Amino acid sequence: MTRYKNITLRKGKEESLLRFHPWVFSGAIDILPDGLEEGDTVTVTASDGRLLGTGHFQIGSIAVRMLSSADEPIDEPFYASRLRQAWIMRKTIGVIRPDTDAYRLVHGEGDFLPGLVVDVYGPTAVVQAHSPAMHFARDIIARALVSLPEAGISNVYYKSETTLPFKARLDPQNDYIIGAYAGNVATENGLKFHVDWLKGQKTGFFVDQRDNRALLERYSAGRRVLNMFCYTGGFSVYAMRGGALSVDSVDSSAKAVTLTDANIHLNFPDDTRHRSHAEDAFKFLTDMPHGAYDLIVLDPPAFAKHRSAIRNALRGYQRINAKAFAKIALGGILFTFSCSQAITREQFRLAVFSAAAESRRKVRILHQLTQPADHPVNIYHPEGEYLKGLILYVE
Repeated sequence: MTRYKNITLRKGKEESLLRFHPWVFSGAIDILPDGLEEGDTVTVTASDGRLLGTGHFQIGSIAVRMLSSADEPIDEPFYASRLRQAWIMRKTIGVIRPDTDAYRLVHGEGDFLPGLVVDVYGPTAVVQAHSPAMHFARDIIARALVSLPEAGISNVYYKSETTLPFKARLDPQNDYIIGAYAGNVATENGLKFHVDWLKGQKTGFFVDQRDNRALLERYSAGRRVLNMFCYTGGFSVYAMRGGALSVDSVDSSAKAVTLTDANIHLNFPDDTRHRSHAEDAFKFLTDMPHGAYDLIVLDPPAFAKHRSAIRNALRGYQRINAKAFAKIALGGILFTFSCSQAITREQFRLAVFSAAAESRRKVRILHQLTQPADHPVNIYHPEGEYLKGLILYVE
């Protein structure tokens, strides 16, 4: 006998769950039980009564985020088990190692915990809930995190003020659930970074670009590097270690530029190769002279957070890439990215290809990039692949 309220699907709407997709859309539901509240754990059954699994209910287009294909308790041992599995995977594949203590421990559906993101920076885990149920489970999750053997997590900071659906009226407060502030310097591939999880974007640092930053380091020797939308200056720091002749970091946020300068100083004190600019990216690209840079990084914030913004976003990607193609030096290398989940890999490539054609320059693809292994994609949930990137050689 089930321990949770049950949701019944319309006839034929069970197919996606039988293929292990982790979402139930509101239009697939036939019967909602009485007294159901947002954030409740529910079981889901097909129209013929077959059990399809257990998940979290919320109001909206995605009505249930599935956690299990069985009828099992979603309790503290459940979260402890899933978190332990996530940590073991990252340790096994070498993401967690002596020269790297900044990584993503939980990537939502990719770690079979939809609605939850956990990034780790040394002894501090930063937790983001994207669903009401994960918000309600935050204390359980925090206890499970500090109980992970060998993980070394002693502080858990909860940061969900901007990630929870506003209609749920949950009024989350960003604060420490366990522990307290214990410094903000994390290590990635032997480089040090100040991480601002208190006031910075997302969880404070974009760990999803770790492998791509390391690849940029390999291409930086002897080049004049321009890092657009620099935020914390991750690409800039790697370029400096890679032997760049000069590195310019640009961001419209003066606060981001200050953080970039701090990270440069943390790794390369008194190195005069770096300059920072608090300026609009499009204006900077427009005003800079032709051939001033041999390597340009375009890593903008998400131009399309929703499908309704796709058209304008694609115009934005084409416009900024066209400017880079027009200005980059002969034999230059362009690292260009989209982190918009609503933009497909094909759409992004088409926008970049259109920009290349507009510039009338010869362009070759050197690498096609994606998110790293600590941001895994559930094979039954391809929507989890969000980061797209190209490395291009421009003649």
